[in-house]
Amino acid sequence: MRRLAAITLSAQGLAVARRIKAGLGRLDLYAHDAVQGGGRGVRKFDRVVELTERIFGRYDGLIYIAPCGVVVRAIAGCVKSKLEDPAVVVLDVGPRFAVSLVGGHEAGANALALEIANLTGAEPVITTTTEAAKDIIVGVGCRKGVAPGRIVDAVRSALAEVGASLDAVRLIASADLKAREPGLIKAAAALGVPFRVIASETIRTFSGAFERSAFVMEKVNVPAVAEPAALLAGRRTSLLLAKRKYDGVTVALAREGFLS
Repeated sequence: MRRLAAITLSAQGLAVARRIKAGLGRLDLYAHDAVQGGGRGVRKFDRVVELTERIFGRYDGLIYIAPCGVVVRAIAGCVKSKLEDPAVVVLDVGPRFAVSLVGGHEAGANALALEIANLTGAEPVITTTTEAAKDIIVGVGCRKGVAPGRIVDAVRSALAEVGASLDAVRLIASADLKAREPGLIKAAAALGVPFRVIASETIRTFSGAFERSAFVMEKVNVPAVAEPAALLAGRRTSLLLAKRKYDGVTVALAREGFLS
């Protein structure tokens, strides 16, 4: 089991940490002495640099809810090697962004940043070249209980329609109402692509160009799933393939517009 800790300097950050803990389960919480109260299970500290020196080697992942500059200074004397260091993820108190700072691949910071983003609604910030160079996002909607193999086949069929490779896919995205859909989670794992969750409220208020469905709205209270999820999971996106239906699975492809 992963050993994870969240470290924060503020009451707002502690509230975010509690949201993450509710989703992850086991998570040790550390809050600065200036944070009033904190409650049972919250460990207090005086100086973040000293705390980091003390706990850096104890955890598989450290989640700082603090300014990025503070975190860089805190970990500077502890970082040794990408093969030894824990994953380090930084969030602002918004939380607007979840930044994979240290240990992107080897320690799992990229995956942890995405996991935290899915729990909080933050934007995952991943800068490793192998991930940043990918520019296709697959939006997926599916019936409850659909087999993962059907989703895998649907994704491959959609990519084949536009002549795209799975190697170009950065994310598989869906609405939060599908966040725990076993077939979807297993399909993303089988394809080797991270799974991104988009909040239903974000989809409902999205003014981008996508096909809205009164039927879907009536059933799940969002106007669509595959197209808006694909468009919202990336930056400067446009539809590469409008939604296609494959045996109970709906797939849409979006492309991010920043690569030359």
